[in-house]
Amino acid sequence: MVPVPKLTRTDAQAALRNPLAFIAERWTPHPRTVQRAALAALVMGVIIVVTGGAVRLTGSGLGCPTWPTCTDDSLTTTGAMGLHGAIEFGNRMLTYVLCAAVGWAIIAARSQKPWRRGLTRLGWAQFWVVMGNAVLGGIVVLVGLNPYTVAAHFLLSTALMAVATVMWQRTREGDGAPRPLVGKAVQQLVWFLVAASVLLIAVGTVVTGAGPHAGDSSEVDRIPIDWETVAKLHAVLAWIVVTLTFALWFVLKAVDAPKGPLNRTRELFVVLLAQGALGYVQYFTHLPEALVALHMLGSSVMWIWVLRVLLSLRERPDVTAALPGPTTETPIGTHA
Repeated sequence: MVPVPKLTRTDAQAALRNPLAFIAERWTPHPRTVQRAALAALVMGVIIVVTGGAVRLTGSGLGCPTWPTCTDDSLTTTGAMGLHGAIEFGNRMLTYVLCAAVGWAIIAARSQKPWRRGLTRLGWAQFWVVMGNAVLGGIVVLVGLNPYTVAAHFLLSTALMAVATVMWQRTREGDGAPRPLVGKAVQQLVWFLVAASVLLIAVGTVVTGAGPHAGDSSEVDRIPIDWETVAKLHAVLAWIVVTLTFALWFVLKAVDAPKGPLNRTRELFVVLLAQGALGYVQYFTHLPEALVALHMLGSSVMWIWVLRVLLSLRERPDVTAALPGPTTETPIGTHA
């Protein structure tokens, strides 16, 4: 067994001044550990979206009628509040699990040798988005599930998944300058795909805000538009995203692109087809709660894969690997 080092008074003072630096001096995680920590934060980001949707779909949005406590007299849910209170309070508790996952990612990134400052900053960015969304979630409760605040709450969770996806990707790359794997025309096509996906997600929040799932059994304000009309617009945008993805796959095949972009694009196309089929089924079956929850999960997976396609268009080698080594040979095709 490895003996536990004794902490001196100086060590304790150093830990209080900068606990992350203190841990980093005594622990060097394996690169795979850092990758898993970043992936855990991303997975928890998806879980919090799905469980948040479950709160809404079970009518438990006001199960805890106030914030930050559950009731005016109790920090936690009480037996009198029933199942709705337990569901809402349980989702609040999952925020702490999300914070723990993000915290682990920050600590692992800070302790990696050599220290990658950019990676640590991505972890901290997630932390502040989580804190901001927790406050916004409290505002959602205090304003009685106002649909605009609910939409903002979901969009901020989408932003969290974006940062977590970038961090996960960066843990598997070096810190060398990014080198594009495709031409500018292909890059522009992918940016159109990203923009269309953002618009698709945003319109989806409007469908939710105008649709029948208000999030609570009491009278809750809805966005004053016909949700079926917006749902049709949402479907049109979905087909645009599918078309752009298919066009991208065709172009990548035509230019003989590397396997990374091709594989990510093919995977995204499969995700979109499954999500589209699910969307039509839930529409024609009048939005059953279980299918809506699956659609929210699909929305999260789709967004992550769109970003994976974007990030696959370049490579970032290790800084040390990018430095040319000494050579005494004349390269092929050149003249001395």
